[in-house]
Formats: sequence, C-alpha cells, structure tokens
Amino acid sequence: MGTYSKKNRLYQAFRELGHVIRTEFLLKYINDSELRVLIHAATNKSEAFNGFSQWLAFGGDGTISTNDRDEQRKIIKYNHLVANCLIFHNVFSISRVLQDLQRETYPLESWQIIALSPYLTWHMNRFGRYDLDMEKQPPELLYDLWTHESQILMAQK
Repeated sequence: MGTYSKKNRLYQAFRELGHVIRTEFLLKYINDSELRVLIHAATNKSEAFNGFSQWLAFGGDGTISTNDRDEQRKIIKYNHLVANCLIFHNVFSISRVLQDLQRETYPLESWQIIALSPYLTWHMNRFGRYDLDMEKQPPELLYDLWTHESQILMAQK
C-alpha cells in the first residue's frame, strides 16, 4: 500500500469498491428527486458563500499569490473571519428590520423570511475609511421572532 503501485491487488480492490460506491450513489441520485433537491440546495449555499468571500478578498480577485502553505491557510482563515463578521452584521441588521416590521404589525410570511440571504454586499464599502467605537453595544435582539413553522422550513432548506 505504501508504494502506491497500481499493480497491487489491494489497491485494485479498493479502486473497484470505490467504483461500486460511486455507482450506487449515482443511481440513488438519479432515482431520488428529494436527494437531488437537497444536494442542489447545499451546493447553492456553498457557492453563495464562496462568491461572497471572494468578493470580500482584498487586493483583487481572491487569488493567493504565495506558495507557502501556512500563509495560504492564514489568508483563507482571515478572509473567512471577515466574511463571518459581515454575515453576522447582515443577519443582525435583517433581524432588526424584521422586528421593526413585526412591531408595526406588518404581515410576515415564512417563505419571505426563508428567502432572505446574509450574503448582502451592496451596502458595504470595502475600501473606505472606518471609525470603530469599541464601547458601543448593539441594541438587544429578540430571538422569538421566528415561529415554529419558520424554524421547521429553515431546517428543511
């Protein structure tokens, strides 16, 4: 196994087993429309996050110009940290608007809430000047906005 020889019978057996597992999965995928919808939704979420984090990457198109593995990991982790901070900001802002609408007795449907995305960028100034007030606390966020039905629908997505 340590030689990576393709002539090794154990290697060949594992390769064939891999083919069987992949074929079995593809047959399930073709036959099960719910599985296809689930995989498609998960893929869309991953691609949306990847596009969002690439938009946030400073200095160009997100290409990492170093071959140093530790530096590459650091750049990716920092980019994900910034992306997660912005996602938190977006979710907080969206929740505050939804709470205001709820206080004004505006009818909110579950499908409307589920359609919201935390990957908003239009309101962000990536390269501008920022003044931070580290003493400022955000207003309290009420977590009971979502009904049980909304939570179930979110879990299914």
